Amino acid sequence: MNFLTEIVAFVVAIGVLVVVHEFGHYSVARMCGVKVLRFSVGFGKPLVRWVSKKTGVEWTIAALPLGGYVKMLDEREIDPESGQSIPPEDLPRAFNQQNVAKRIAIVAAGPIANFLLAIVLFSAVFAGGVTEPSAILSAPAPDTLAARAGFEGGETIVSIRDASGGDTHPIRSWSDLRWKILDASFDHRRIVLTAKTHDGTYDFPVSVAGINDADSEQDFMDTLGFTPGGGTLTVAGVEAGSAAQKAGLAPGDKLRAIDGRTVDNATSFIDYVKAHAGKPVTLTIDRAGKTRSVTLTPDLKHDAATGKEVGRIGAALGNQLPTVQVRYGPIESLRLGVNRTWDISMYSLRMFGRMIVGEASLKNLSGPVTIADYAGKSARLGPAAFVSFLALVSISLGVLNLLPIPVLDGGHLLYYLVEAVTGKAVSDRWQLVLQRAGLVCIVALSMIALFNDLARLIRF
Repeated sequence: MNFLTEIVAFVVAIGVLVVVHEFGHYSVARMCGVKVLRFSVGFGKPLVRWVSKKTGVEWTIAALPLGGYVKMLDEREIDPESGQSIPPEDLPRAFNQQNVAKRIAIVAAGPIANFLLAIVLFSAVFAGGVTEPSAILSAPAPDTLAARAGFEGGETIVSIRDASGGDTHPIRSWSDLRWKILDASFDHRRIVLTAKTHDGTYDFPVSVAGINDADSEQDFMDTLGFTPGGGTLTVAGVEAGSAAQKAGLAPGDKLRAIDGRTVDNATSFIDYVKAHAGKPVTLTIDRAGKTRSVTLTPDLKHDAATGKEVGRIGAALGNQLPTVQVRYGPIESLRLGVNRTWDISMYSLRMFGRMIVGEASLKNLSGPVTIADYAGKSARLGPAAFVSFLALVSISLGVLNLLPIPVLDGGHLLYYLVEAVTGKAVSDRWQLVLQRAGLVCIVALSMIALFNDLARLIRF
């Protein structure tokens, strides 16, 4: 059932994004007077085909649903059946006969449509309301940025501002906090987090030095020591013969502490257990309203993700974090939708730039397998999560297509910008050479993304 959900969610996601992208090209081309011959969703052999009597456009749904295209009239193309070029009366409606401004508008319309879709989707999520984890911190690991800043765990972040001055921005949820810290990290800014504690409200100066670990696949917030807390960790199941079973742990037990450290987050608990393989640890648990202590020794197990030997107790955990309902008015939702789309676009460009110069790992590239996996997961989480996923992938598609790589929209835009500046079109010979180079780049990126997908699939 999960596999079927992933396939359906993936097809729906790709179908929506491709149609929106290509409709951007199509609509602007029509407005500019260019004759459109075919609008295809997917590549390869057509499965469904019909011709509009009004416009004469051939609409096609093809077998390979990993893209699409809009074919426009172009005098440089020869009709394979007649061997002739386009009729003279259709020449003014050929794409290559349009002035450079119209060609730029037509090519840019696809990525712009993806950005507009993301704005609409994010705005809808903000306006409709979404339940998110509260911005409550778990106890940070020693020597992390959060620990050095003075956080001990249990603080609720309420606002953020630049240490150098400027406006104070409220923090309404964990997602809000994550995006604000990510933005500061890329700009290497010092920030001040204002947090409520059990005895008052305090400011915590934080110097976010940036995400420079090129090979780390760990979430950057975990790396910095910021993990959501304030929740309840419950034993959901116990493996037969495991350390947890031998110690007497049972489903329904609530974990309160480990070696005296408060437990309110699954990640920090698991990390602690991993680091104490073969060493006795004491758990404070709540069973049926009564508190008791249990001592157990984590078993030494091989971790396929890291290749290291780590500790495991053999218990499945349920982590119930405190949540908050985040909802905004229509105008504020639209503003936040624009801001979120801009922030993610800039983040994507910066990350791609870091990958080029070696400051970020190529493991960050994902292909269709990972997209399908996240499509299925977000669909199971509910409409808001799936809509947010659609917006995120739509932005990624828009950014990718604007990269100045021949065969992509950005490569064509580069040709037209050169033509606008020099007054001369890039020669067909140079376009052919650059197209081949661009194709090599795309194939290489696709192979890396597919390799990453398979590596994740095999690992997990």
